[in-house]
Amino acid sequence: MLNIRSFLKERDEETFVKIFNACFVDYDDIRNMTLEEMKKTQEAPYYSSEGVFIAEWDREPVGMVDAYIDKQRDDRKGFIQSLAILPEHRRRGMAKRLVEKALESLRQRGMRSVEAWAQSDREGCTHIYESFGFTQARITSMMRRNLESIPRNIGENMSVVMREMRTKEDADIELLNRLDNEAFREHNNFRPRTIEETKYTLFEMPWFTRQAWFFAELNNQTIGYNGSVVDEGLNKEKNLKWGMVADIGVLKPYRRQGVGTRLMLQSMQTLKDMGMEDALLYVDEMNPTKAIKLYEKLGFKVTTKNIIYQLQLN
Repeated sequence: MLNIRSFLKERDEETFVKIFNACFVDYDDIRNMTLEEMKKTQEAPYYSSEGVFIAEWDREPVGMVDAYIDKQRDDRKGFIQSLAILPEHRRRGMAKRLVEKALESLRQRGMRSVEAWAQSDREGCTHIYESFGFTQARITSMMRRNLESIPRNIGENMSVVMREMRTKEDADIELLNRLDNEAFREHNNFRPRTIEETKYTLFEMPWFTRQAWFFAELNNQTIGYNGSVVDEGLNKEKNLKWGMVADIGVLKPYRRQGVGTRLMLQSMQTLKDMGMEDALLYVDEMNPTKAIKLYEKLGFKVTTKNIIYQLQLN
């Protein structure tokens, strides 16, 4: 018999990790999570277990879902995350029951719409969401490029000066936070990131054990930034040498002036200097800055696509 119950903090962390690792390990960019890392994510300023549910079959955990509400948002949009069923229990309708539970939870907590995502080649997930009436809203892509040869003189603004961030100085942390919020104000699902969230990314996030952040300066004005990160656990587990362009932003008045190209080349060189062989990044194909065109110009290729689904709640 299937039973769906709420996640119990300080009891279900190990269950969450077990299901996560069994269900997501075959994704190229996801690795096994440790129990310590799970507990570390619970310290994130945006974390909430209120909408996490565990599915049990004959009292054994077999799946989970997270009906997540970002309490910093004011648009009453909820999110379905971490939908997972152990492989040996799939095709029994359990995932559908979990989605039903997630939607019920979001409605009860006052959400008016919900967003979910599925990798485009995961037909089981896409079929489930579409069966509930979710419609495709956007496509996001994972892109990758080999770092053996990094191009030069391809339109980068040579007047831009790159300055490495001083992560121990409050002034630079506040500057990064401000630039991040200004650069992404027009983007889908934007809401201002708090200082606490910026600090968590820099110092507490368990995945990115190596980081380097730079500011772009022009005429003594800071006009952009980038962040390059390495997940050593992913590389060790999957025998890779991948680094990620985790974040890049240019203030609106300085776009289309080669600043983004300068920042990307800096990030690629930083990752290569860290010993990485490939650079990875994620992009919303409907990004208002048309960032995907820049990445394609630099030689990045799409490796996987994710479908972003939306549903209006009654």
